[in-house]
Amino acid sequence: MTSPAYDPNNIFAKILKGEIPSYRIYEDEHTVAFMDVMPQAPGHTLVLPKSASRNLLDADPTVLPHLITTVQKVAVAIQEAFEADGVYIAQFNEPAAGQTVFHLHFHIIPRHEGIALKPHSGKMEDGAVLAENAKKIIEALS
Repeated sequence: MTSPAYDPNNIFAKILKGEIPSYRIYEDEHTVAFMDVMPQAPGHTLVLPKSASRNLLDADPTVLPHLITTVQKVAVAIQEAFEADGVYIAQFNEPAAGQTVFHLHFHIIPRHEGIALKPHSGKMEDGAVLAENAKKIIEALS
């Protein structure tokens, strides 16, 4: 079974084009990382390739090394910035697996022992909180 075609008007494509604002924490030639606006924990960040792919299943294999390198770099910074006991990294492919935005992306979520994740609900986080959390990660990256 093949996946539907990539939709160039998905929300992450619009963020990449600058049509929708985001709290970016990292960007290079191939990838971008920004705060999830509906975080499951403080510091919840998304990392995605700049190139178009619906998910991992149709991604250009030459993009993947850059993408996973950025995931690792950002995960290390997030763990440091939020003094996390661990880091949860998730990636979903197609609706049956939980994918809701159809542009390849990884979730990076700092985890603390004994603290449950919030649901990934429709409630958006306050922009000032996202900006402050982005600042912490940016400082840890430098």
